[in-house]
Parts: sequence; C-alpha cells; structure tokens
Amino acid sequence: MESVNQTASVTEFILLGLSAHPKLEKMFFVLILLMYLVILLGNGVLILVTVSVSRLHTPMYFFLGNLSFLDICYTTSSVPLILDSFLTPRKTVPSSACAVQMFLSFAMGATECVLLGMMAFDRYVAICNPLRYPVVMSKAAYVPMAASSWAAGSAASMVQTSLAMRLPFCGNNIINHFTCEILAVLKLACADISINVISMGVTNVIFLGVPVLFIFVSYVFILTTILRIPSAEGRKKAFSTCSAHLTVVVVFYGTILFMYGKPKSKDPLGADKQDLSDKLISLFYGVVTPMLNPIIYSLRNKDVKTAVRNLVSQKCFTQ
Repeated sequence: MESVNQTASVTEFILLGLSAHPKLEKMFFVLILLMYLVILLGNGVLILVTVSVSRLHTPMYFFLGNLSFLDICYTTSSVPLILDSFLTPRKTVPSSACAVQMFLSFAMGATECVLLGMMAFDRYVAICNPLRYPVVMSKAAYVPMAASSWAAGSAASMVQTSLAMRLPFCGNNIINHFTCEILAVLKLACADISINVISMGVTNVIFLGVPVLFIFVSYVFILTTILRIPSAEGRKKAFSTCSAHLTVVVVFYGTILFMYGKPKSKDPLGADKQDLSDKLISLFYGVVTPMLNPIIYSLRNKDVKTAVRNLVSQKCFTQ
C-alpha cells in the first residue's frame, strides 16, 4: 500500500507565481499583457514584411522571419498561462497541459539557440566569402538549415519532457514558478533524477555551448575581415549588416548567463527574495527578449525600416 502511494500520479500542478505578493499581480498583469501585444505586433509585422516584400526574400530575412515566428510561438506557449495565473485565485494546470507547455517552451528555446547559430553562419559567409554567398546560401541550403533548427529543438524537448513527466510525484504538486518550467518540475519528483540532470547537461552543451562557440568563432572571422577593409565607410557598412544579429545574440545569451550564472544566496532569510528574483528574471527572459528582437532589427536595419514604411504607406494609400 505504501509503495502505491509513493508512485501515485499527480493529475494537476499548482503554480505559485506571485501568490506571495498579491499586490504585484495586477501590476504585472497589465505590464505583461502590454508587452505580449507588442510582441505579437512587432514580430507579426516583421513576418509580414519578410514574406510580402520580394526584395527581402534573402537567407538573412528568411531566418529573421523564422526568428519572429519562433518568438510568437515561444511567448504564446507561456504568457496566456502567466496572465491567467495573475487573475485566478487557485492557479492549477492539468499535468497533460503542463507537459505540452513544457514541451513548447523548451522546444522554442532550443530552436532559437540553433537558429541564432545559423544566422551567424549566414553573416560569416556574406562578409568573409561574399562571392560564394549565392552558391553557399542558396534556397536549397538555407531552408533545410532552418528546418533542421526546428527539428533539433523539438527532438531535444521531446526527450527532456518525456523524461521529466515519467518521474513519480508523491503528492507534492506545487511548482514555485509562473509556468511549468522543467527545472521547477524536476524539483518535485520523489525519485532519482540523475538521468534527467545528465541529459539536461548534455542538452545544454549541445544547444547552448556549441552555438555560442560557433557564433564566437564566426564573429572572430567577421571582425577580422571587417578590420581589413581599407575605407571607414566600407567597414561601417559591413558591420551594419551583422550588428542587429550580434545585438540579439548578446541580449539572448546575456540573459541566460545572468539567470544561471549568478551565485546563489546561502542566507535562508533571503530565500524568498531570491525565489522572487529568479522568477522575475525568468519572466524577463521569456517576455522582454522576444519583444526586443523586432525593435532591434527595425532600428538597426535600413531595409526593414524602409519596407515597413512602404507597407504602411501602401495601406494608408489604399484606404
């Protein structure tokens, strides 16, 4: 009988969110809702522009359209749940819905890591081997590159989600987070999670370490090539073609490193503050970063600004 109780399955999870700080919930509901609308609008406009403007039918803007669609999917997998948790007194979510949300969030995050690496390779070829660019980055190459990013992220997420949801949860179903974040769920398991830890470590090396190293090496070659350009105007023009991507990479990976690289407090009295800090940083990573991506590409890319301006003027003219 005791062993049956030990392996009793949990049918739903309770999300703590900001339950301990009810005064913050209404403020954050309005703030997150506004940011989510900006994400939908900004990334939606970028997708529309990259699809409808023939001049932007290039590998770089194809990857950008994928990045925008990915950001919409990533935030949509979690933000509605976060908003609902701010308004609902008892923040419960079925275990099946928790697994789906966990899968989508992890898949989108892993896919973005690979996709940013693909975009770095695109910029490397464009600047370091411009004559070979049409051949190397042909449609037969960049479409499978983007597709493989989605496939790899989805496969990794399927493995991690399956391993997590197969664990037994012995009655403890309270997730100290806004969403079904995989690390927060693993803490609830009443079994050995060493396989999960090892698997997560390998996945982090593949989807975080390898892309970061690849991007770093790519930009070493890019910067070396740019510095060899004799004219200052030529160097400025060359760097402008990759500055937006570099900014997005710094924001994306900088937030991840800040989340997982900061030292943990050993003061028990500061545990609540640290938990709140960790959750708010995670919220920043999940909402602010996708909101900044279209803004960065719009502000630092003349082609995108011109295309958006022309698209808006055409709409106004037809009306």
